Amino acid sequence: MPETTIHQPVEKPRNPHIENFKNIVKRLKKNKAAMVGGFLILLFVITAFVGPYLVPFSAGEQVLVNKLQGPSAEHWFGTDHLGRDIFSRIIHGMSITLYIGFFSVVIGAIVGVIFGIISGYFGGKIDTLIMRAMDILLAFPGILLALGVVTILGPSLNNVIIAVGIFSVPSFARIVRGSTLSVKELEYIDAVRALGASDFRIIVRHVLPNVFSPIIVQATLRIATAILTAAGLSFLGLGAQPPKPEWGAMLSDGRNYIFDAGHVALFPGLAIVIVVLAFNIFGDGLRDALDPKMKS
Repeated sequence: MPETTIHQPVEKPRNPHIENFKNIVKRLKKNKAAMVGGFLILLFVITAFVGPYLVPFSAGEQVLVNKLQGPSAEHWFGTDHLGRDIFSRIIHGMSITLYIGFFSVVIGAIVGVIFGIISGYFGGKIDTLIMRAMDILLAFPGILLALGVVTILGPSLNNVIIAVGIFSVPSFARIVRGSTLSVKELEYIDAVRALGASDFRIIVRHVLPNVFSPIIVQATLRIATAILTAAGLSFLGLGAQPPKPEWGAMLSDGRNYIFDAGHVALFPGLAIVIVVLAFNIFGDGLRDALDPKMKS
């Protein structure tokens, strides 16, 4: 009687990177607050791109006879002292706010990661020199450091991005340095070095991917700080200049009418609070998802 051969299905090898990503998403989904923050961030990004084309008024349209009107069916958030629709200006200003937050953090992250990896990997005098420079920057309160940079460079939107980026550098540098010190002591790094890999190759191919998670978390949290700092600078008249509908500048205009027409300052202030809160709670959830051991 002929033997019957049963062929067992061969399982395809699982990609550890894909599996790790699925686990991160699964842990992130369990955090309801983080999911709400992520949904709000997605909503803000979509609104920044398509919102200006949907609102009924342009950002600079002035109708002086309608100035300081309260919220109504025509003007959802009311009008400001020049008769401009506040809701339309907030929607137009969302792209400016996200632009400042994103690009200032990109600048701070790129410079900070480079300094942090060099400091942690090579150590010695280079480490001491870089870290003392970071300590000097950290000795200044963030808003004060940004204020000094903008004062030197002059008030403008791009200078605000540079200023916020500069004061974001030390936080990235310190986090990346700490992670690099841990990664470079791993056995497989010694093995790669023994095989003749250059320092540049080790840093790019082996160290940087292992310190990427804390960089992402720090960047998400730092965007909230960058938005808040940029709004503070605009509130002082050193950020985006009129007639750009930047939320900090709108808040500054509204303080003159806070008792007579409180809505002029209320709605830009609420917009800043909601955006900053969304990035903060999403960043906290992302940190817990990427490294559950860090969860308190």
